[in-house]
Amino acid sequence: MGSVSPANGDTSPANYDLLPKLAPHLDRHLIFPLLEFSASQLVDEETGNIKDEAKAREITEAKYALLKTSNMADYVANLHCELEGLKEPPAEFAEKKQKVFSQLQKLEQETQKINELLGMDEVVNNLRSDKVANLEYLKGTHNVTIEMVNALYDLGHLHYSCGSYADASEMLYRFRILSTDNDKVAWATWGRLACEILTMNWEATMEELQKVRETIDSKLAQNPLAQLQHRTALTHWALFPLFNFEKAREPILDMLFSPGFINTIQANCPWILRYLVVAVITNRGRAKNPGVHQKQMKDIVRIVRQEAYEYEDPVTKFVHALYIDFDFEDSQRQLVQAEEVLRSDFFLVAHADDFVDSARHLIFESYCKIHARISLKDLSARLGLSTDAAEKWIVNLIRDTRLDAKIDYKEGTVVMNHPPSSVYQQVIEKTKGGFFRTQVLSAAVGK
Repeated sequence: MGSVSPANGDTSPANYDLLPKLAPHLDRHLIFPLLEFSASQLVDEETGNIKDEAKAREITEAKYALLKTSNMADYVANLHCELEGLKEPPAEFAEKKQKVFSQLQKLEQETQKINELLGMDEVVNNLRSDKVANLEYLKGTHNVTIEMVNALYDLGHLHYSCGSYADASEMLYRFRILSTDNDKVAWATWGRLACEILTMNWEATMEELQKVRETIDSKLAQNPLAQLQHRTALTHWALFPLFNFEKAREPILDMLFSPGFINTIQANCPWILRYLVVAVITNRGRAKNPGVHQKQMKDIVRIVRQEAYEYEDPVTKFVHALYIDFDFEDSQRQLVQAEEVLRSDFFLVAHADDFVDSARHLIFESYCKIHARISLKDLSARLGLSTDAAEKWIVNLIRDTRLDAKIDYKEGTVVMNHPPSSVYQQVIEKTKGGFFRTQVLSAAVGK
């Protein structure tokens, strides 16, 4: 798989673009927002001019290649005109649009009856969790056929291909509550997950994500390769709610740190480490369970160490420099580059400031653990701040976290109060540890 670190030494954010890595594991409609973001990065904020015309055309060509086989006829026609310099699209686009419209009408007619039935309270109230019984009930009392149920799936798929995601979601939901075709139900769930992501309906996204995960864990248990592929895809799709919905942060981190998913990331998509590092570090101080967050922090350091030969970028290098090499100068250099990378990443751009602030806290904590008196000038350099800004930052930190430290303005230092550990307490802790190890050894011998 290889690292995305540039071999030529060029550390510009463009060299750490993960879109080529992410795209193969995303649906084409999910790739489109990433391309739109890449295009927006080429616009000069002050003048509104395109900074790189060749790159902009390359992105437009990518959009066209991505969507030309979809049924978004008008949008694809506009892209074609833009690329070819035409004022009017060729007749083939109008023909395709008419063909899609005819197909839509046909499927709407085929599903009209079943959709009307599913809109009636008296019918819905008679449905149960047993799909076979539901079909028998609808067939016996309303002459519903399995072909009508399958037409719901086809209509949902067509709506999705046209970019009508809310309509697609509803049709796939109705199909799923009636169909006994397990394979189609599974694909309908993936389809609904994509629809909810694209409509930014995050509560529903989390429900569908959980359903997909349950299917992967249970129905693919006997097929390790398929399980690996599906977990890889779900890991990538989960990035959308992870960085857009606060309530998704902890459940998705719990999922990604579970053995099946963390093994998938290490084996099949180590670039996801960038997102794991940012999610864990920015969750500092917000996690409901500090113990879980500390374990995730330890896990991320361990995995960054293990995967350094396979994948690295300034974000993972920051962790490596701070927690593995204990190199404060390098951690600051990597943090500066990491901020640039985050501001060029579709998923992370909104979290760049939060990451930098949290990372500075980690640098400060690590530095304070090994120093009793720290020069403000030295510390400001470690944090990448001016002396005045560093002083204000530390004052706020001491106040907000009740850190046992004070600033000696006369000497220009921060004085840390490291309380000496009691000799008795040290003996007690070592005794506890020895007692626990004795118990473990006794149990092992007993077996």
